[in-house]
Amino acid sequence: MAIAQHLPIYKLAGDLTSLAADLIKNMPRDFKRTLGEKVLTECIDVSILIFRANVAEGQGKLPFIQRILESLQVIELMLRLAVDKHLISTGQFARAIELTDPLGRQATGWKKHAAASPAA
Repeated sequence: MAIAQHLPIYKLAGDLTSLAADLIKNMPRDFKRTLGEKVLTECIDVSILIFRANVAEGQGKLPFIQRILESLQVIELMLRLAVDKHLISTGQFARAIELTDPLGRQATGWKKHAAASPAA
């Protein structure tokens, strides 16, 4: 088991959380509390789920990794809504996708590896 903070996926999740925090600073007040906070909460949850998956054994990682992948899709969906409502720019959305895409790829690879592991 690697220390979660040293995993590349954990670094990406931290970068995504930092970006989300920066993006919601500039949202109008009525969207900051609803959409903005939900995006930030999902990003924080991804980091927590990475930690939990890292400490789980064998196939016990799978439920956490599946939730990571689901949360990434939710984050992308909410950020797409933010672009459509002109709350963030297309460039800001692109920067977020540059983080969610490799996060998703790493989580998918981790999922395949965990699925092939013997049950603990």
